[in-house]
Amino acid sequence: KLGSYSPVHPNDHCNLGQSSNDSFPSVMHIAVVIEVQKKLRPTIENFIHTLNDKKKEFLSVVKVGRTHLQDATPITLGQEFGSFKSQMENALLRILKSLDELYFLAQGGTAVGTGLNSSKKFISGFLKALEVITGYTFKESRNKFESLACHNSILMLSGAINTLTTASYKIANDIRLLASGPRCGIGEIMLPENEPGSSIMPGKVNPTQCEALSQVCIHLMGLHYSISIAASQGHFQLNANKTMIVFSILRSINLISDALDSFNSRCLTEIKANKEKINDYLEKSLMLVTALNPKIGYDKSAQIAKKAFNENITLKQSAVELKYLTEEEFDEAIQPERMTKIS
Repeated sequence: KLGSYSPVHPNDHCNLGQSSNDSFPSVMHIAVVIEVQKKLRPTIENFIHTLNDKKKEFLSVVKVGRTHLQDATPITLGQEFGSFKSQMENALLRILKSLDELYFLAQGGTAVGTGLNSSKKFISGFLKALEVITGYTFKESRNKFESLACHNSILMLSGAINTLTTASYKIANDIRLLASGPRCGIGEIMLPENEPGSSIMPGKVNPTQCEALSQVCIHLMGLHYSISIAASQGHFQLNANKTMIVFSILRSINLISDALDSFNSRCLTEIKANKEKINDYLEKSLMLVTALNPKIGYDKSAQIAKKAFNENITLKQSAVELKYLTEEEFDEAIQPERMTKIS
């Protein structure tokens, strides 16, 4: 009969041994663990796999390194993509480490954390049933008062995801800048042509996947800040911002997963090295002179570079004209590939 509380009463039976104050934060943790393990983790692992493939593909492609947006000593394109790979690997490790705390649940704390009207038997039975349903081993919170009053474990995970976000932002921007051009930019790599790039400029190809990932990252940084504020507003025995916190963390997980998956399949896998342009820049680089430091010292090396720049001549011409080195000595000392390895 509609409206009848017999034979099942919502409070006496359905809510027996629990409160929304402990069941809701428990569900928050369960949902986040499942989303990270089933969606975010495999997405990052696939991204890392692609970066590793690119690292191997470009390992012998020697190019100009850049610091402060200025020319620096040589690096291989493979080493550059290896740096991207390491950032993502470390981001995943931080996420999984912070996720450990979310396996502890508030269930059994009831209204304020004391466990009033609950029982140890109920909690143990709940955890066993939950493992059967989800496949994950959850545990009883070490301090249920904390579990109800604050959500620092979710905030810590959000911080780890924010680190992933900053790494993704850096990677997207580096790739976008390396692909700038095609004739008047850096142009050391080539991106796939996913769609026409301009409604007015024929033949233009825009780095849309880089820009899409960048915009997602900006939004995610805002979500992390929102979680930080909400997590700080736990008054006395309960943080009432649970809905906002769980909405923001789940949205963060899903957005970064979708963005990385799209970037991986529609951009990263198809990146090619523009070896002609890379070699042209490398031959013109004045920073190759750094390899002469052990042989003739910093001051003389600097003179060679300045003379080459001011007179628009090669480093070799400059070194020979200054009589610091012969052509043979210069060729022996300046070997870009050797400069990318520890001697």
